[in-house]
Amino acid sequence: MTRAPLVSALARPSEPTSKARRIGAIALGSFLAFAGTLHLTFARSEFQAQVPDWVPVDDDVVVLLSGVAEISLGAALILLRKRRVPVGLAVAAFFVAIFPGNISQYVTHTDAFGLNSDRDRLIRLFFQPLLVLWALWSTGAWKGLRAAAKK
Repeated sequence: MTRAPLVSALARPSEPTSKARRIGAIALGSFLAFAGTLHLTFARSEFQAQVPDWVPVDDDVVVLLSGVAEISLGAALILLRKRRVPVGLAVAAFFVAIFPGNISQYVTHTDAFGLNSDRDRLIRLFFQPLLVLWALWSTGAWKGLRAAAKK
């Protein structure tokens, strides 16, 4: 696929989607907004424990910025219905970007959010790809990208 059809597909308003996908997007958006709020309030230290040591930014700054990003992405999933495809891609990219924090928590044996065993931390790793899939499915981003690829 050349870049022009992809850019064109992302610039166009998204096609209508099913009620199930809309509910999925609202649920995911609500989850993100709630998690982002936790980043900014009483769960900050728990989230700081997940920031890998190799990140060259203060842990608290990373947590605050990711909290703002989660609230913004959650709101976008709920409110920007006509731009679902680019929002879905952004949410999926965000989940991919924060995955190293989950891996770091597993590798460094860091307890946070009740994940106090390697088994629990390992199981959690398998949920991140499901979040990526949820973002792509609920927003119709897969469908939008396939349609752009055909052009």
